[in-house]
Amino acid sequence: MRPRKLLFVLPNLFTVTSILCGFYAMALCAGQPGPAQFRQAALSILFAMFFDGFDGRVARLTKTQSDFGMQLDSLADVISFGAAPGLLVYKWALEPLGFLGLFLSFAFAACGALRLARFNVLAMRSPHGGGGSFFVGLPIPLAAGVLVSMIIAHHAATGGGMLEASARGPVAVASTLLALLMVSTVRYRTFKDLRLSRRSALVLMLVLASGVIIGTRFHPAYVLVAYSFAYLAFGLLESAFLVRNHLVARKMRNGVGVAAVVLEEEEDDDEALDDEPADEQKVA
Repeated sequence: MRPRKLLFVLPNLFTVTSILCGFYAMALCAGQPGPAQFRQAALSILFAMFFDGFDGRVARLTKTQSDFGMQLDSLADVISFGAAPGLLVYKWALEPLGFLGLFLSFAFAACGALRLARFNVLAMRSPHGGGGSFFVGLPIPLAAGVLVSMIIAHHAATGGGMLEASARGPVAVASTLLALLMVSTVRYRTFKDLRLSRRSALVLMLVLASGVIIGTRFHPAYVLVAYSFAYLAFGLLESAFLVRNHLVARKMRNGVGVAAVVLEEEEDDDEALDDEPADEQKVA
């Protein structure tokens, strides 16, 4: 029984290591960090994403899933993908904006916490334990990944220079958009139901080929930015199509209902006409 109990510690070690990476990123942002510290903090959050992606898989592989692990994972995500990226983007770009920059950085962390709380509630209500084909709202690790990819790409493009004043506005807009997407009802694919087929293999080859082209023509650091924004756009477009199809289906149902009512009224009129006396029908 003792080795079995030790297995429960293994996935939690991955989660705690994710917290360590997030805490290290915040420590690097303390004081007056430079471009090198920003890049190291961004890479630390990337490592946190790696460990966060494996703790659940390790738990399923060892059959050690537990409510404790789920709650610990959510708390780790708040630190590593909410507070740490929020502080990082504040020190990197939004600090000169004063209170507005502080509020936008806080909004990113707060919306991430709200998104995780909603996910936990839905997971407890769902018979599948939160699993499914879609995420409701942008997952907080992916939102943090977008910010991190921007910082790494900027460091690569400028050779370690500071962020230009003209770029603070776009960064503020991107941070706000990510915060809103986390608490939105936009659905993003989990790709858990992805099966190997000719079509999926073709899509995968196109994605890899586009990454190779971007990495060779521009810079490898731009590949992560391209993939991140492509995932954001794909979720928005797919949700727009789903909403459109839902509206069309509802209009069709309403149209069928109206047609049924009209047909029923016509049938009632015909029955009333048949019930009239024969002489009255002749007069009519």
